[in-house]
Amino acid sequence: MLELKQVLKQAVKNLFKEDVEPELTRPDEKFGDYSTNVAMQLGKQLGKPPREVAEALAGKIGGSEMIAKSEVAGPGFINFFLTDKALLEGLERQTAKSYEGQTVVVEYSDPNPFKILHVGHLYTSVVGDAIANLFENAGANVARVNFGGDVGLHVAKTLWSILQKLGGENADKLEEIEPNQRTEWLAENYVEGNNAYEDSQDAKPQIAELNKRIYQIVEKQDKQSSLAQIYWTTRQWSYQYFNDFYNQIGTPFDRYYPESETVEPGLKAVKENVGKVFEESQGAVVFKGEVHNMHTRVFINSQGLPTYETKDIGLALKKWQDYHFDRSIIITGNEQVDYMQVVLKALEQLEPELAIKTTHITHGVVKPAGGIKMSSRLGNIIKAEDVLKAANEANKVANKHEDFAVALGAVKYAFLKNRIGADMIFDPAESVSLQGNSGPYLQYAYVRARSILQKANDKSNLQPVTSNLERDERSLARKIGEFSEVVEQATKEMLPSHIATYLYDLAQSFNGFYEKNRILGDAREVQRLKLITAYSIALKKGLQLFGIAAPEKM
Repeated sequence: MLELKQVLKQAVKNLFKEDVEPELTRPDEKFGDYSTNVAMQLGKQLGKPPREVAEALAGKIGGSEMIAKSEVAGPGFINFFLTDKALLEGLERQTAKSYEGQTVVVEYSDPNPFKILHVGHLYTSVVGDAIANLFENAGANVARVNFGGDVGLHVAKTLWSILQKLGGENADKLEEIEPNQRTEWLAENYVEGNNAYEDSQDAKPQIAELNKRIYQIVEKQDKQSSLAQIYWTTRQWSYQYFNDFYNQIGTPFDRYYPESETVEPGLKAVKENVGKVFEESQGAVVFKGEVHNMHTRVFINSQGLPTYETKDIGLALKKWQDYHFDRSIIITGNEQVDYMQVVLKALEQLEPELAIKTTHITHGVVKPAGGIKMSSRLGNIIKAEDVLKAANEANKVANKHEDFAVALGAVKYAFLKNRIGADMIFDPAESVSLQGNSGPYLQYAYVRARSILQKANDKSNLQPVTSNLERDERSLARKIGEFSEVVEQATKEMLPSHIATYLYDLAQSFNGFYEKNRILGDAREVQRLKLITAYSIALKKGLQLFGIAAPEKM
């Protein structure tokens, strides 16, 4: 597509002495391989009928080596049909390294220690990793980072409940908690502590005081006191649980930022800008968002403690200090939209460059279609591990065998095929089906292609006998050639769903080709094996961008 753009751009320059950046789209195959409306753009500038401009351009470009023919349609569209040679060369095209040399920080998942990982964390982990993969594929140096609250009221609520269970600050009693029960135990204590904070007049001030003590433990790096030992031990339990889960789903992180590390730089930035960016109000420090058509938020509360807002400012400063990024991408749920608008607007007043380089992406809620039970005991959440278990069980029922790589691929694809932003329904049975638009369907499509190539005894390494394509061969080559363009679009827009749509269409195109055309033993065997090789490569690359395994057998 880039080559055609250059040819079109030069033709406009030669004919009309105008500089343009023509847009190309993919029309229905019967109308051509590419289409442009550049003539309609030029018509206004030149004061000429767009169709007249289009006909002049079509005549000029018709002699290009890559264009078999060009046709004018409607009020001034130009449709281009590529030569078979150009289509075959397109099979080898690599995605552009548009972000070569740039540093991109992608922040996602963001669970809080002392809490359970729920389906939202699983969703952002899958989406975040896919977006990070896209930027890596485009040449960027990518840092995957994670941010979570190891200090704050939720920690105090959990530790308050733990102290009730231990009969006081008795750190030695933590040894009585079995390793395989620690995660659930912490989650239960958070729920009980939260309930006590809401319902008990006695517990609320105790938890508030405990909150201050925890901040002091972290600030002074106290490792000796009994409360500190309980805090650091249970905190590590959470981190180990997070790491085990991320390893299980194949979503690595380069850096985990606990809130305790962002408190100091955040507080420093806020306090130094009171009277400039922030204001004192009733003993607290706030950012007056109304000036920017937003709402006011507290950055330091009346007790002198930093809020989430200040910690997020500190996080932005820490990420800049560590990476000096060209882009910082933050992925959260939709409920954080208003909150992040204020935080980023405050950051803009402090460090304009950092705010400009930061993009906030939001997503909707993952809702169960059935088969996943919500846990009222843990606060009415869908646990992340339960989603994976549900997919694994559904796969065993549907496909008669257990394969976690297939179940994981099913979950990832089910999440990624939906456009980021809207709520989605997750149906375990639908996600593992081999008959529809699913991860296992694409994995099986890859296995099928590899099986054909293996039976051919690597004849695909031979040169094709001709560059002339039959109609069905041409259609498949055209579809395979779209791969790099789709990946580039998905990267630019940070929408992995573009790739999912393409991969499903690609697999269907191949299935249609395979049903109508003999491969092995046909006079055009080598030609067709070349196409199948290119098809399998595109399919595998697409799955890998999603963090989905491309198995040789299923």
